[in-house]
Amino acid sequence: QVQLVESGGGLVQAGGSLRLSCAASGQGFSRYAMGWFRQAPGKERDFVAAISWSGGSTNYADSVKGRFTISRDNAKNTVYLQMNSLKPEDTAVYYCARSRAGLTTHWGAYDYWGQGTQVTVSS
Repeated sequence: QVQLVESGGGLVQAGGSLRLSCAASGQGFSRYAMGWFRQAPGKERDFVAAISWSGGSTNYADSVKGRFTISRDNAKNTVYLQMNSLKPEDTAVYYCARSRAGLTTHWGAYDYWGQGTQVTVSS
């Protein structure tokens, strides 16, 4: 059984930074691509970023390119999302998830999800 636990969310002013972490338990973490999604109230869950099993390849939503960086440490079974130059429209619950299909942007291809962490960006 795989469990994913996100942390690092909070309240930050526009222009600020946060780093989210997602700690995975269970075997096989380093064999899978991982992704981050976000969901704002009343909106669909949107793809944010994904990283390959080795960390050598990444994929980003256009809305976060140049501001967010996804990374992973397979020795610690952890994936990170560094978020810089935050905007009020980045406000959402952020989820990490395990991918069954590489760097796909489609949420249906992710089989395990964390409980989410709230990120609020004030203007």
